[in-house]
Amino acid sequence: MQADRRRVVVDRVRPLVDCGELPAKATVNLPLRVSATLALDGHDPLQAWAWVGRGPAEPLLDAASPPRGWRETRLDPLGNDVYATWLVIPRAGPWAFAVGGMPDDYGGWLRDLRIRSEAGQELDVELQEGAALARRRLQRKDLRDADRRALEALAAALASGPVQQRMRAAERAAAVELMRRTADRSRATIAGAFPLAVDRELAGMSAWYEMFPRSEGAAPPRSGTFATAAQRLPAIAAMGFDVVYLPPIHPIGTTFRKGRNNTLDPGPDDPGSPWAIGARAGGHDAVHPDLGTIAGFDDFVTAARKAGVEVALDYALQCSPDHPWVKQHPAWFRHRVDGSVRYAENPPKRYQDIYPFDFDSEDAGNLWAALRDVMLHWVRHGVRIFRVDNPHTKPFRFWKWLIAEVRRQHPDVLFLAEAFTRPAVMQHLAKIGFSQSYTYFTWRNSKWELSEYLHELSQTEQVDWFRPNFWVNTPDILHATLQRGGPPAFRLRAVLAAITCPSWGMYSGYELYENTPLREGSEEYLDSEKYQLKPRDWNQPQSLGPFITRLNEIRRGHRGAIAQLDTLRLHHVGNEAMLCVSRSSVTRDDVLLLVANLDPFTSQEATTWLDLQALGIAADRPFEARDELTGASYLWQGPANYVRLDPSVQPAHVLSLHQR
Repeated sequence: MQADRRRVVVDRVRPLVDCGELPAKATVNLPLRVSATLALDGHDPLQAWAWVGRGPAEPLLDAASPPRGWRETRLDPLGNDVYATWLVIPRAGPWAFAVGGMPDDYGGWLRDLRIRSEAGQELDVELQEGAALARRRLQRKDLRDADRRALEALAAALASGPVQQRMRAAERAAAVELMRRTADRSRATIAGAFPLAVDRELAGMSAWYEMFPRSEGAAPPRSGTFATAAQRLPAIAAMGFDVVYLPPIHPIGTTFRKGRNNTLDPGPDDPGSPWAIGARAGGHDAVHPDLGTIAGFDDFVTAARKAGVEVALDYALQCSPDHPWVKQHPAWFRHRVDGSVRYAENPPKRYQDIYPFDFDSEDAGNLWAALRDVMLHWVRHGVRIFRVDNPHTKPFRFWKWLIAEVRRQHPDVLFLAEAFTRPAVMQHLAKIGFSQSYTYFTWRNSKWELSEYLHELSQTEQVDWFRPNFWVNTPDILHATLQRGGPPAFRLRAVLAAITCPSWGMYSGYELYENTPLREGSEEYLDSEKYQLKPRDWNQPQSLGPFITRLNEIRRGHRGAIAQLDTLRLHHVGNEAMLCVSRSSVTRDDVLLLVANLDPFTSQEATTWLDLQALGIAADRPFEARDELTGASYLWQGPANYVRLDPSVQPAHVLSLHQR
């Protein structure tokens, strides 16, 4: 131990997942905050830095320089021995970073020199010490010629001459940077490297729209097709959505087919649930004949790309009793003691039209390979985003393996976990590789619920691995707030999702205020599109479409603020029916303030108490608050500002703040 001369202790490195066992998440071209606590004995200052480069993450404990091709960024002191910086990573794939620190001998010497000068002490000997520090740098064998010449000049400038002239030479920024750059790092402490999974930009910020292609252009009992559904794409793109998500498009079984409203007695024209995958026409790698052909699907993907949206496909690992695999590979399914295949259940719910896979069967290796090949099949047909159905009901180890297998060939593929489950399970799915996750947002409606949840998602270690996606509704979830709150509730929930979260989504029909439940107390829709064709009149004059369009315009116009989840801050507003949240870029050159009335029935008013420092706003100067929803502009000053919102007119202010 006496031979170990490293004095800096590196602790609490972030982003970090399970002590570096799993990669933290980063997004191409979005700032990533790297921080650590660096402690040093005594009173000397230290210099700290981060190295970042392409993976894999190999230990760098004794490294005196970064691996080839890696870049170095200085960590800035934030106080209390915490150091941090922001990194921007330009490409998707596996990356890694390390944190280093060592005593700053020149910085300590210069600090003490200034103190002695202010105290009127003799400085000649001290300046000679500085010259000696520069000469010791010259002993390094790997110095560049330019640095060697600069060190020789600095040593000479510090060794003799008028004291004030020598002081100025010591304090020049170029001299300070030279001495930092040429420090002997053989005594540095290096922590890492730690893995990073870097995804493309849609992982970090995106707006999703869910549609059933069979309903678009349908004339029941005749189904819509890929061609008729493609006609809807320009309107979806015009509303500002980045991703159009399709529920399963595969053949649907007839055995135990579900009828309207999930009944067990379907009529002859009932199309069945798309999640009952598989029939004579094929399984997970086929398309439903009513929708068209695989060539028609390819045309749909091309049309989406031309419209400016990307297709996400449902990846649901289950089969109808008619799926070809049920007969071809019976070992891939669980069986009851009477020999029959066990259908899916979530007591008291029964899904007689669905058979789950047995991931631990004796033939599990072939099952896993087949499921991987299904995903790769759709990747070959232009799909780079998958919404994964109920991943929490399948083994973690399967997902970890599958995601790694797919990304080894296609690092741009993204995975959205539809896991409305226990927090620890949801979190672990994110840790092992899912790019985004559904959340509990749908059930967070009161001020305290939203405040606690937004704080958890943005200000805890979850931000290192969990990318939330706020869905205002799904085919399965019609919350009581929407059932009872009417259009004001629809506008409110949309603005909350779109402004407080980097990614948000909505299921088609939301813009038409569809809000009739199957029964009182149920979150299921009456006449659910899961079990029937549901053509809609998209030209209704009361459509929420223009409002949705404006929200997505605000998101794109303030991308620096919306995409940066860890800069989200909650601000006090003196009314339990109102919420105040800010979003900002890391440089605070783009700042939004959301003030929302959470009561869809009654006008509410209150006074804010803003954390001006977090907003980058001076307390003694006025600032403009421009409402991005209406164009109205307000002149505010200080933390206390009055707000009144009538939900029948406007559910919220989305204010762009500018110091005057």
